Amino acid sequence: MLIHQSTKFINISSVRFLSTTLPKAVSLARPTSPESAKSTPYDSSQHQNKEENSFPLSPNFGKNQHLPIDDEFKESLKKILFNFNAPIRYSFAYGSGVFPQKGYELEPKPMVDFIFAVSHPQHWHSLNLNRHRNHYSFMGTLGSRAVSILQNDFGAGIYFNPQVKMNGTEIKYGVISVDKLCKDLIDWETLYVAGRMHKPVKILQDDARVRLSQQVNLANALRTALLMLPKDFSEEQLYSTIAGISYEGDFRKFIGENPHKIKNIVSKQAHTFKILYEPLIEGFPNVSFVNNGKLQQDDNPKARAHLLSKLPRVLRNKIREQYGFHLIRKGQTLPSDEKEVYRGIASSDEYVKFVKTGLREIIFRPAVVQSIKGILTAGVIKSSKYTANKLGKWISRPQ
Repeated sequence: MLIHQSTKFINISSVRFLSTTLPKAVSLARPTSPESAKSTPYDSSQHQNKEENSFPLSPNFGKNQHLPIDDEFKESLKKILFNFNAPIRYSFAYGSGVFPQKGYELEPKPMVDFIFAVSHPQHWHSLNLNRHRNHYSFMGTLGSRAVSILQNDFGAGIYFNPQVKMNGTEIKYGVISVDKLCKDLIDWETLYVAGRMHKPVKILQDDARVRLSQQVNLANALRTALLMLPKDFSEEQLYSTIAGISYEGDFRKFIGENPHKIKNIVSKQAHTFKILYEPLIEGFPNVSFVNNGKLQQDDNPKARAHLLSKLPRVLRNKIREQYGFHLIRKGQTLPSDEKEVYRGIASSDEYVKFVKTGLREIIFRPAVVQSIKGILTAGVIKSSKYTANKLGKWISRPQ
């Protein structure tokens, strides 16, 4: 089965769970026109996505993405969204404020993190500035065009407003275009948001196009983790490897983040990881549950080559590049036949190193730029307070 994205096709036929429910050809990166948004007033009472019908999916498709949380808490999160008198296509809440992590049970109530995917960022920020100017730093005085340029053209294409009080809750919300989000989910251009969505998130507003892209993102996270794991491994090892993908190459892993963060996430949220990934595991032909939380995969070079060939475009190209350098050092050249390239990578003793280096090269630069951008989007005072809180947690982290 093929998913159409611009002029490229992504083959995901190896995932039976996806192939039985995906539309035969769906454009995932279809650009939308900002002009249409400028003349269309937004009705805040309507949160239905009018573009849902453009991506007809089975009602059960992506059911694994809808993770359970306390009903009362879920309603409180949804009520926060109604403070935004601007059209949000897709939204989710994530982080320790939504899904508890081991070791932080006695800490004060953590900030709740949100991501809003919108059709037209400049239009959205224009509406939001009119209603919530106090959410923005000095960037707000420059207008919605400047805000959207900073959002789209630097870092990972996302603009954060942190330390905002709403309905008695401190929140941080990031705004990203639906186009940017879907490209990251499919191609892993930055892994900034796609990596967060490898871990449990609570979807508050769904969108068929994003749901489809996210299912591919989850399948690719599983493939990548399998390439880094041995033949026999546990569920905990699998989920820890998946959770760790987005931390490869992220300098914040070493500054301001608990070094046990991945372990703390997985140990407390193993059941939600299972909901996310078990249906995909059952659909993969080369991996299966054995017993008592143990799994086994086919680790011969042919099976690995198949996984490599199905990886997201950007990671796949990075791995090929690393393999090319490896061959050059040995006085050899990269084969012209693509299948031969993947067989060569899969047969190399360094294929795990190629994968990890590829991830680091994707993640490092956007993470650095987003952190620098955060000083502008949050303002010096908020940014300093946020950094101080992070460092405080890091210093007093549970061992």
